[in-house]
Amino acid sequence: MQNVIDNLTYWIMKVPEEFTLMSELEVSQKPLPEKWSKKEILGHLCDSAINNLERFIKVQYEKQPFVLTPYNQVQWVEIQGYQDISIQEIVNLWCHLNKKMIAVIARIPDEKLQYLCDIGDNQYKTVEWLVQDYLEHMEHHLRKQIFTEKNK
Repeated sequence: MQNVIDNLTYWIMKVPEEFTLMSELEVSQKPLPEKWSKKEILGHLCDSAINNLERFIKVQYEKQPFVLTPYNQVQWVEIQGYQDISIQEIVNLWCHLNKKMIAVIARIPDEKLQYLCDIGDNQYKTVEWLVQDYLEHMEHHLRKQIFTEKNK
């Protein structure tokens, strides 16, 4: 888990730096009407942190295997109105959520990393996999959709 913590720490430093280099137009522009802007993508990553933080806590004490409750990502982004919020507010929220994520991940006992989660469709994954998947999902959006030119 130290690798995940190290990577999250890196991104907590990097994301605010990178967004200060972007104009409001760049962070607000949608590539297509039905696609998310960079603000909305980062907002989606806030929503991912909110949902996964709850999962990483509950999986440690709920009945096993822990059943993950899905959430409607599009509705979360729309209802939270990330497109209309300042990028600084979204960056601050994202940083605070991921600092909390690090604190929770660091406290997961080794034996609980092997607890199983029912992710749907008769698929079961360990907590360790779920934590790693959280990081991979976040890095995918950051590298492929937000900071595309800088991280090829």
